[in-house]
Amino acid sequence: MPEHTKGVNEDTATLNLRWADALIDGIVATGAHHAVISPGSRSTPLVLAIERRHDITSWHHPDERSAAFFALGLASHDRKPVIVIATSGSAPAHWYPAVIEANRGNIPLLLLSADRPPELQNCGANQSVDQNRLFGSHVRGFHYPGPAAPEAINYIRALGIRAGHQACWPNPGPVHLNLPFREPLVPKQFPELPKTTAKQTPPTPSILPDQNQTTNIHACLSGRAGLIVCGANAHHTKFPDAVTRLAKALGAPILADPLSQLRFGNHDLSHIISRYDGFLRNPDFRQQHQPAWVLRFGAAPVSKTLLNYLEEGDAPTLLCDPFGNWPDPLHQVTEMVRATPALLCQKLLEMNPVSAGDNWFNDFAAQERAINNRKPAPESLPFEGKIIDEIFDCISSGATLFSGNSLPIRQLDSWSGTSSKAIRILANRGASGIDGNISTLLGIAATNNEPVIGLLGDLAFFHDMNGLLAMRDSDATIILLNNGGGAIFGQLPQANLEGFEKHWLMPTGLDFSQAAQLFGIDYRRITKQAEFRPALSEAITEKHGTIIEVMIDREQSLLRQADYWMDFNN
Repeated sequence: MPEHTKGVNEDTATLNLRWADALIDGIVATGAHHAVISPGSRSTPLVLAIERRHDITSWHHPDERSAAFFALGLASHDRKPVIVIATSGSAPAHWYPAVIEANRGNIPLLLLSADRPPELQNCGANQSVDQNRLFGSHVRGFHYPGPAAPEAINYIRALGIRAGHQACWPNPGPVHLNLPFREPLVPKQFPELPKTTAKQTPPTPSILPDQNQTTNIHACLSGRAGLIVCGANAHHTKFPDAVTRLAKALGAPILADPLSQLRFGNHDLSHIISRYDGFLRNPDFRQQHQPAWVLRFGAAPVSKTLLNYLEEGDAPTLLCDPFGNWPDPLHQVTEMVRATPALLCQKLLEMNPVSAGDNWFNDFAAQERAINNRKPAPESLPFEGKIIDEIFDCISSGATLFSGNSLPIRQLDSWSGTSSKAIRILANRGASGIDGNISTLLGIAATNNEPVIGLLGDLAFFHDMNGLLAMRDSDATIILLNNGGGAIFGQLPQANLEGFEKHWLMPTGLDFSQAAQLFGIDYRRITKQAEFRPALSEAITEKHGTIIEVMIDREQSLLRQADYWMDFNN
């Protein structure tokens, strides 16, 4: 007998909607104001609950994987939880890569998967799979409240509030709610909306460092030559000013990862070192400049050169992380500090640390200046180093640059330099995947009034071409560096193996102008360096979505990079 005729109360559809209304009301009370929806039948009560409200903006994408990454981009912009909705069956499984990234990148998402009710589980019913705990350890919480129940409306509203808080604190990340609904799903008459719940926005408490631990840290740092290393997720509104003042007081260089939000801004840049990926290739410099201590903030840095340098030393490593994570791939941390990074810096400054003197920092600063003054020889063909220079020349203060993984983020690390422009650099660096990059970029751009530019490789672009569907209404600019496949493998030992192109490089041979045409997006192909800057300036000025494909000669690019770094390896 069909489900809708077998022992189902006529008011089931109304109850489903009241249940979904209460859940969404609780979630919205915690500060969520965006929802990304993919189509489906079983999720109808959730979609109706979203559309009945005026205080939440809905976005739509038929591809669940792209939808989840779009939500990731929205949440990356203001770090408030974003709702993601999908129907039952395999649909929520397509969220998995974005959930992994949200987990590793501390991005708050609220994953609402619709499901079949218990009586349709494990009996061969269509579109019925085990969705409970689908994302395993990658979520901050999982909830299965069961089917809608009239006596539990207050419970489901409270669960929405709880889930919103879980996604934001103490360790921001994704939360999954699996929500079974019985048919029918569309009420004949819509019930009144519930009275709006008072705002219960999760606070972000500041964590003061332990006084005894701070005293010991001060003794370790004071008067000794050390390094401050800042990776992704170290940023906080007061952090740039606090950490740069601490570095100045200690006479310590700050080796600032491109995702640290320290290379660009109106804070003091005098102790920011961004060119370390070049001069730390010199074994003599590394050997003569082993630090007495290392103070780290945020995730591990992008640069393998920097990681190798840190691994060579045996200095005590102090890591400040307020989320309860343990980002220590080198297994060198001797002191874990659970504190808000800005507050640790401020407390150390209050203790009047003694500087290590000028010589230590001046050695790093001299290397920074030398590389800043050294430019690659000009050539007519596009080169990534020059492309990156011109990007930062063109974009204005307030802009956001989203970087793909593999080569683009490493090239940004090497070539971006520093500037007083307030430019934010973001990337899906939690799991460092190349999937979902277009959708994340467009999610970041969706509510951003300033220019948003993406720097992606051709394989990352290929991985998320479905994401281009959301670009028709966007003014983002995608710079597509087409070097014919996974060019990063050309810098690894695999490049010397037989079958390198077939098994590792895997060039797609696609004409990406056809993708732009398919989705109705403006497109430019750049084959000469001199063509790039005018094309980027035009795209930013005209404020409509544009793909700028830059054709990179992979072999020539590798040779130019090798020539540029040669002196540093000697």
